[in-house]
Amino acid sequence: MYIDETMAVPKGHFAVYVGEAEKKRFVVPISFLKHPSFQKLLSEAEEEFGFNHPMSALTIPCSKEAFIDLTCNLQCS
Repeated sequence: MYIDETMAVPKGHFAVYVGEAEKKRFVVPISFLKHPSFQKLLSEAEEEFGFNHPMSALTIPCSKEAFIDLTCNLQCS
């Protein structure tokens, strides 16, 4: 997982925007999609934004710190 506002998304990854007030772009592996904890974040995004994401891309409604903790745990598993 890494943050890069300008980089193209490499094969096998996808970009999400995370944050409450200020949004940051994270590029994460597609394999995260199968983890129940990441799926919970996606459900929360669906509840909050539906398909109308404010950044014109998938936006996750949680703090950057919580997202980083979650993705670090997913990378270790």
